Amino acid sequence: MTETVASPRTQQDSTLEHSKIRVSADEVAAYDHSGRQPVLLGFFIAVVWLLVGTVLGDISSFKFDRPDLLSEQAYLTFGRIRPAHLNVMVYGWASTAMFSISLWLMPRLCRTRLRWATAATAGILIWTLGLAVGTVLLIAGYSDGLEWLELDGQWADPLLVAGAALVGASIWRTLAARRVHHLYVSVWYVAASYPWFLIIFIAGNLPIYQGVESAAVNWFYAHNALGLWLTTINLGLIYYLLPKIIGRPIYSYWLSLVGFWGLALFYALNGMHHLIGGPLPSWMIATSITASIMMIIPVVAVGINQHMTVVGRFGAMRYSPALTLAVIAAMSYTAVSLQGILTALVSVNRITHFTHWTIAHSHLGLYMFVTLSLFGGMYYILPRVLKKEWPSTRLVRAHILLVGGGMILYVVALGIGGVLQGLSLLAPSEGFEVSVTSTRPWLLMRSVAAVIISAGHIVFAYHAYLLAFTHRGSLTRQPPFFELKPVLVKKRAP
Repeated sequence: MTETVASPRTQQDSTLEHSKIRVSADEVAAYDHSGRQPVLLGFFIAVVWLLVGTVLGDISSFKFDRPDLLSEQAYLTFGRIRPAHLNVMVYGWASTAMFSISLWLMPRLCRTRLRWATAATAGILIWTLGLAVGTVLLIAGYSDGLEWLELDGQWADPLLVAGAALVGASIWRTLAARRVHHLYVSVWYVAASYPWFLIIFIAGNLPIYQGVESAAVNWFYAHNALGLWLTTINLGLIYYLLPKIIGRPIYSYWLSLVGFWGLALFYALNGMHHLIGGPLPSWMIATSITASIMMIIPVVAVGINQHMTVVGRFGAMRYSPALTLAVIAAMSYTAVSLQGILTALVSVNRITHFTHWTIAHSHLGLYMFVTLSLFGGMYYILPRVLKKEWPSTRLVRAHILLVGGGMILYVVALGIGGVLQGLSLLAPSEGFEVSVTSTRPWLLMRSVAAVIISAGHIVFAYHAYLLAFTHRGSLTRQPPFFELKPVLVKKRAP
């Protein structure tokens, strides 16, 4: 029994046939088994953080509708719950799941067993300890006061650095032991993510900046944490899932490299457009705006590459939840990136800055792109690691409908509310209270959307529990529910 894996390179010359690598199912199973412990550990911890972050996010949202809700105790105030929600979702749910994604992808793409799996396991545990300590301290009132960098710099940050370094060491050691010559684009994205994260995280936490410098470095980190950490691993995952599930090679290997190097070149300079109007040098703001506009090159390259890979096979989404979520995540990446380029323009930024539009924009990226991509990865990976099929197709559909529909409502509500809020703030004849009043119905819709999304998270966590801890899923070497079924096309009579 063999598994056919498309070669990373697509020949653009029609006279050349696309080559394939045939790997036995036993070899693939050995690759998966080599990282089984850290992969399952990371996914389990990620789901726990997902539920914790969901509760914190719901409380934060409800406080916009009822400001006095749970305000008797300092640790339940918005100023502590909201940053705790952000850190738990970014470093707990997303980052820990990304560790597992990386540790599962790299052995398959490098055609070798995972190296230093014990170090990877230790890294995930150390990372989790650091985040737990940092979250408790954050709720207790100890914060570094920088967005995305609120976790305590003395007790939490060193543990996060050590944890990410150990997981990254396992990734790079596996890469060094690879049995393939050419590197598929997913390897580029995954491998680069770890040194990039360590560089920006350490730079962002150095206690040597004050005032304007601190603000600049803060947004250097916050923006790059999205672009050079959360984005890169999830793009690598999508580049793996799309061709793997539909059985077709990626449309263009060279376009994928344009997307990778364009991201590496331009994204690192983007963060200063969040400080338009602030007391920063004009050249710094202008450079950031220019780099934001230049991001259209890698964004369009990735968008075209992923769309042309799937075009003609969208019907396969009826059979594969992993493909469905990967396609939605890929479309969301294109949408949020183009939206970010638009928002960097001064004429648009003056309306949207300091409004709920920014929250809608961040959730389009962090949820519709990152989280849905991770859900798709878990739907694809967990059955192959556990050798069991997901027990219920109804729960899969319910989860996708709840989180997808809820997040669309969330983004639309805050997007519209944010624009109205910005226009009201710019109107000289209107007081500040008018801008607050104009957002109330949209914030209520946000809370409704949060409840819908929370229901989806509960469904997913329950379904993952059934898969992992019960025998309701049938034991299979490759779960048939997630194997692509042929899309029947009726041929026309000649």
